[in-house]
Amino acid sequence: MSASKRVNRVRTRDLLLVGAHGLRSRRVRTMLSALGVAIGVATVVAVLGISRSSQQDLIDQLDALGTNLLVAKPSTSMGMGLDTAFPRTAVQQVKNIGPVDSVAQVSDLMDTVVPSELSDQMATKGVSVKAADPDLLDTVGGRLSAGRFLDDALGSYPTVVLGADAAKVLGITPEMLEGPKQPAVFIGGQNWTVIGILEPVTLASDLDMSVFVGYPAAKSYLDQDPTPSKLYVRAKPEVVDRVANVLPAQINPEMPQNVETSRPSDALAARVAAGNSYTSLFLGLGIVALLVGGVGTANVMVMSVLERRGEIGLRRALGATRGHVRLQFLVESLLLSLAGGVIGIGVGALVTGGFAVKQGTAFSLPPTAVGYGFAAAIVIGVLAGVYPAMRASRLSPTEALRAG
Repeated sequence: MSASKRVNRVRTRDLLLVGAHGLRSRRVRTMLSALGVAIGVATVVAVLGISRSSQQDLIDQLDALGTNLLVAKPSTSMGMGLDTAFPRTAVQQVKNIGPVDSVAQVSDLMDTVVPSELSDQMATKGVSVKAADPDLLDTVGGRLSAGRFLDDALGSYPTVVLGADAAKVLGITPEMLEGPKQPAVFIGGQNWTVIGILEPVTLASDLDMSVFVGYPAAKSYLDQDPTPSKLYVRAKPEVVDRVANVLPAQINPEMPQNVETSRPSDALAARVAAGNSYTSLFLGLGIVALLVGGVGTANVMVMSVLERRGEIGLRRALGATRGHVRLQFLVESLLLSLAGGVIGIGVGALVTGGFAVKQGTAFSLPPTAVGYGFAAAIVIGVLAGVYPAMRASRLSPTEALRAG
């Protein structure tokens, strides 16, 4: 009994060699069939890789900037669209909330700004003048492109910091701040020295088209003592939702319904979610391509069975069992599919890398993409090989030899 088992046992190495020989004997057909699988796998890998690479910057920004920034502004839903101003005590009231780490205010000023070489009547469209707290930059997670931000000392003098887009509109570049003569802009009848330019503020893009002055300077040089028009609040991440719920009553106890709060990071998260929805769509197309590749593999294997009936009959006559024949064709189908899978993973990785280089984003190929590629190849190989293998194993030796 044991001797019979030893005779009928086929080593894995032998199965692989026989399967590889069967594929090599039909190289063109094998290459075309493997190409079908490769296209499907490459589509899946590229879709997952491109999606991850394009979203990685957003994810990195969320991680770096945090999701604990809240923005509060007067509501426009009441009073025929007119804003209800915040009380002057709003900032101090918000600071009294225990989990709040920092708070900064900005106020819209009724003034226009133009390059110093131009007349005050030539207002630059879209650029707004705002009074800002020295803590604004740290609170919103902004960074300087050049120069410095307002502090308690500089905020008392006619100095300004430009948002990224405002600097472009006004024709002032970071390099100009490093020159011997500081650039200036014209506000309220006099020149204001530009001391800094911001990079784009991801979580507060409305600040990009703004020119910032200090509150003391706004009062001294522009004769304005404005109330807060917007508050930026950093809270402890674990209680940010609860802080958002109490902000309206804390900012404006008499009319909390006139305070709107939002979390800017939700917009970034929504963009990531939108990217995921498109990923699902393209993954569906990849699965269709995989199905087409699987059908092609099954067709090749069926044709292989028909053409190799003589070989099957000879093997059966020499003692091969039906199980041996089934394994042989299943191994061939798996090898064919895995070859296409390896090629597809390589092509998908190259496409992802090319996209990352072109878009200037970080290359990111998730391990799951490679895993899905191999898994898809294995599943296709098994499913495409089952029917041909069963058909081959059912041939009797005499019938197979006669047909061959």
